[in-house]
Amino acid sequence: MNFKVGGRRFYKMVSPEGQEHFSVQDYSSISPKTNLKYLSGFSDKDENINPEFYGSENNLDFSEANGVTTVRITIKYKTPAVLKMMIEKGFKEGFTMTLNNLENLLPTLSVK
Repeated sequence: MNFKVGGRRFYKMVSPEGQEHFSVQDYSSISPKTNLKYLSGFSDKDENINPEFYGSENNLDFSEANGVTTVRITIKYKTPAVLKMMIEKGFKEGFTMTLNNLENLLPTLSVK
């Protein structure tokens, strides 16, 4: 992962059945402690982007009040067809699992 504006995260997802899927996130804006923006989509194992499924806009806004951090996540897809495909491929379940894992991890971290 190259976490800087213009950088990229390339990763592999493996389904419970062992199917491999690859994806990229291209960072377009990073404002420490307040905001992160990136485009994302599917690729092959060599990071070649599938243009049909690339370009979802991801915007993460972070805010803090009274020691509690809130993250607001907005994802915009290029077309309704891409959104439908993402739902069919299990995005909701995968994203929910990610958030649950994060919820379990955060209490174990110490702030320095």
